Amino acid sequence: MPRVRKSYPASLKAKVAVEAIKGMKTAAQIAQTFGVPPNLVANWKKQALEQLPEVFSAGQAKQQAEDGKNELYQQIGRLKVELDFLKKKSGLAG
Repeated sequence: MPRVRKSYPASLKAKVAVEAIKGMKTAAQIAQTFGVPPNLVANWKKQALEQLPEVFSAGQAKQQAEDGKNELYQQIGRLKVELDFLKKKSGLAG
């Protein structure tokens, strides 16, 4: 009978990784506290440390995209005003 692999929720992984990063307890102590194998503690810590820069850069990318979107909306507004003005001047307004 094949052994079913246990999966853990992301929130638990984050808690374990934070505890491991703090360095206040050993991996074995953290593993015992959270009921996970010690090798997972090390893996999740490593994964968290590798992905931390991406977390902060993703926020910057999101902000830049939002700024770009706002700029486009402003440009659309200006162009609409210009179009309405030109329609009115040319007598095409209906």
